[in-house]
Amino acid sequence: MFRDVYDVIVVGGGHAGAEAAAAAANMGSITLLITMNLQNIGQMSCNPAMGGIAKGQIVREIDALGGYSGIISDSSAIQFKMLNRSKGPAMWSPRVQSDRMMFAQHWRNKLEQTERLDFYQEMVTDLLFEQDAISGVVTSLGIEIKSKSVVLTSGTFLNGLIHIGEKQFGGGRAGESASFGLTERLIERGFTSGRMKTGTPPRVDGRSLDYSKMIEQPGDSNPSKFSFLDDSHTLKSQRSCHMTYTSPAVHDLLREGFDRSPMFNGRIKSIGPRYCPSVEDKINRFAKKERHQLFVEPEGWDTVEVYVNGFSTSLPEEVQFKALSAVVGFEKVKFFRPGYAIEYDFFQPTQLKHSLETKLVSGLFFAGQINGTTGYEEAASQGIMAGINAHNHVAQKDAFILARDEAYIGVLIDDLITKGTEEPYRMFTSRAEYRTLLRQDNADLRLTPRSHKMGLASDKRMRLLESKSQKTSALLSFFEKTSVAPDAINPILINKASNPVKQSLKMAKVLARPNLTIADFLKLDSVNDFVAKENMDTATLEQVEIQVKYSGYIAKEKLQADKLFSLEHMPIPKEFNYDKVKSLSIEARQKLNKIQPVTIAQASRISGVSPSDLSVLLVYMGR
Repeated sequence: MFRDVYDVIVVGGGHAGAEAAAAAANMGSITLLITMNLQNIGQMSCNPAMGGIAKGQIVREIDALGGYSGIISDSSAIQFKMLNRSKGPAMWSPRVQSDRMMFAQHWRNKLEQTERLDFYQEMVTDLLFEQDAISGVVTSLGIEIKSKSVVLTSGTFLNGLIHIGEKQFGGGRAGESASFGLTERLIERGFTSGRMKTGTPPRVDGRSLDYSKMIEQPGDSNPSKFSFLDDSHTLKSQRSCHMTYTSPAVHDLLREGFDRSPMFNGRIKSIGPRYCPSVEDKINRFAKKERHQLFVEPEGWDTVEVYVNGFSTSLPEEVQFKALSAVVGFEKVKFFRPGYAIEYDFFQPTQLKHSLETKLVSGLFFAGQINGTTGYEEAASQGIMAGINAHNHVAQKDAFILARDEAYIGVLIDDLITKGTEEPYRMFTSRAEYRTLLRQDNADLRLTPRSHKMGLASDKRMRLLESKSQKTSALLSFFEKTSVAPDAINPILINKASNPVKQSLKMAKVLARPNLTIADFLKLDSVNDFVAKENMDTATLEQVEIQVKYSGYIAKEKLQADKLFSLEHMPIPKEFNYDKVKSLSIEARQKLNKIQPVTIAQASRISGVSPSDLSVLLVYMGR
């Protein structure tokens, strides 16, 4: 029925599990993906969208590494937006509205086309160990499947409990059963678990809505895409989202159900995502605010099902319906299903190494919501890293770790394992110290060479990157070396309300002006001819514009990153006993012993470790 021993077993087929299975198999590991329902691989449990603020950067990074999330987001997209265009490029964040059913279908198809990847549908209820190492899994039917490494990506299924008003029932997602057994087994092995909560809004019938009363939210007029590969294409047509608002009348109707809300009557004891609160939480916390935005998002090209973003709730279903019916445009709303909250088990990520391997059990990796994160993108990024490192573990290769100045993925993992989390962790651009270096446009420049070297990113990806780099360098050199005469550039400058020039200047110097874009220079024959001759695409033009306009910021941030490089590479001996260092504060000793940082820089990011504690450590280590 199964191979004698697999290299990697991935438990769970969500975003983390799918990326983990693909990465391990593509790197050469014989891999088995076990999930409770093979029809739900890559399922979008909540909103039908990928990307967004900081999340879009993560999807680009996954793609640059050779993952599938970007490709599948492109192939199943119904709308594309580049968010924060009005700000600097460090803030630009791509986002797609997705066709929910198509997204899952494309994930399934992609995985089935992946060599060395087997599938099995069943619940994993136990784990097999050989001393302090993982050796396989046990299914609900009692089948033992041997493996050299295991990646757990259980999502919201571990002892999942769904809440709708005063009703509660076991489940990992609406209509799907929870998973049992693994939490208890891991606790037996010494792991510390906790509970977290998330929620989702009602799904409604789009035919019952009056969009004429709402504000249309179209996609970009010139849409881009996620993947750096040329296999995927930009959208030729798009579906619009819409926006409406709650009102004091809606809030009053919601308050009528507060006494039966599991959020307020003590049934839900765990903490939900701070930055994606339920609608009842929003009107309770921000009582003076008269309205909140609701984004009305279509679920796909051909379905009438609609996702009501901003109306996540666990109130009784009749309260949900009554309140939503009072929203402008929703007067005749029909429900497909009510919103609900779900509680589930997670494990403090401080119990992990940077590779996402557990400290207690060799060869056992955690990825996704089991680590206390929220969001498809956060889960997928952990999945690809866990898949890579599970393969490297089996192949007896060094762990693949991304630093904080290399990727948002590096920031995410370092935050989790260094600081832990008491609430669902979500990525934001503000969490990264080196935002200007970690842009969405240069993810391939940052990560593809490293991924290609270790055998995940394909030769094709590398060739495309090399071509992009060559074209960018050529155009940058052209702008730095070519002068433009006043009579050629002044009409453009006057049109953009920029001061005209009196003498010829290098194009790069003129482009550096804040109100000019590289598109303005395409009006010049010399630039247009050069771009056409070299067959340069929008991505190349964008790269050159960013490098010219933000070169000072990029250089400054790179200098800061280089200064911290020495600390990042100053190792702390394994299993170092901080109790011996009496000059450390008691809090620092406790936290350092618990987390066991591997470098001085990681130690510096632990809450409760002061600069004086670091000085003591450096002296003790002879630095």
